Amino acid sequence: MTASPRALDLVKVAAIAADSKQGEDLVALDVSGPLPLTDVFLLVTGRNERNVLAIAAEIEDKLIEFGAKPLRREGRQEGRWVLLDFGDIVVHVFHEEDRMYYSLERLWKDCPAIPIELPVTRSVE
Repeated sequence: MTASPRALDLVKVAAIAADSKQGEDLVALDVSGPLPLTDVFLLVTGRNERNVLAIAAEIEDKLIEFGAKPLRREGRQEGRWVLLDFGDIVVHVFHEEDRMYYSLERLWKDCPAIPIELPVTRSVE
């Protein structure tokens, strides 16, 4: 199995939203093979709890604007690991320490990575 076109569109929207709030180390994994309930995990790192919450809020807002419906949200109280479940895509926004500790990339290492293309922003000189 491979991720659906809809899931790939959601990844693009979520990645751009994460990048706009200084989300770092974005990794998208096609988990459609081993997980029948979702197609893609998007992993994002925030520098601190406040940044994690800002990234998660921006991703959620942009995905809703795009027409996706949130099924579940977890972790907003602590701001260390926020999980946003939109059915086709599950977004994990981690504090950098928690991302290293839980190491989902290692856990899902057999799943293919999905390339993430972000728009290039030019600085004014």
